[in-house]
Amino acid sequence: MMRVPGSRIGSAIAAAVVMASCEAALAHVTVQPSDAPADSYAHLTFTVPHGCNGSATTVLRIRLPEGILSVKPQMKPGWNVDIKSRKLEAPVQGPHGKTVTDVVEEVIWRGGPLPDNLYDTFGLVVRLPDKAGQSLYFPAEQECEQGSQRWTEIPQAGQADKPRAPAPVVRLKAKH
Repeated sequence: MMRVPGSRIGSAIAAAVVMASCEAALAHVTVQPSDAPADSYAHLTFTVPHGCNGSATTVLRIRLPEGILSVKPQMKPGWNVDIKSRKLEAPVQGPHGKTVTDVVEEVIWRGGPLPDNLYDTFGLVVRLPDKAGQSLYFPAEQECEQGSQRWTEIPQAGQADKPRAPAPVVRLKAKH
């Protein structure tokens, strides 16, 4: 077997790069799926991968983007769910021909605590708007026993740098 000088170092560097990119991907609140069909119901799962600098998470707030007319939060043992709504300026036709006058603006889970060294998921079933090709941002705020973290940055058109604290995002695709 022929040995290539530095191959062990190259392998170690490659492994470190992969691990760093995985850690970066898990460093903030994320949502799955990252893309979903427009004008459909979707089960969105928000993952909280850590606390705030070692402190346990006690609150997760998710703000809903414009265009979502139907929201149903997941009930989680050990957590209370608050739903904040707002009145629409004018009624709109919602799912199943129902007239919608109020929409959910924010869902807040309080409880836990979720220790820093563990993760958990928080779910929403939503009706996505009929806007294929658009991205929906769900700004998230995480409160902990000590401190808080905001995952609320939305990239601006033409922005080259990725946000440091990105809001979870779902890209709407055309229905099949």
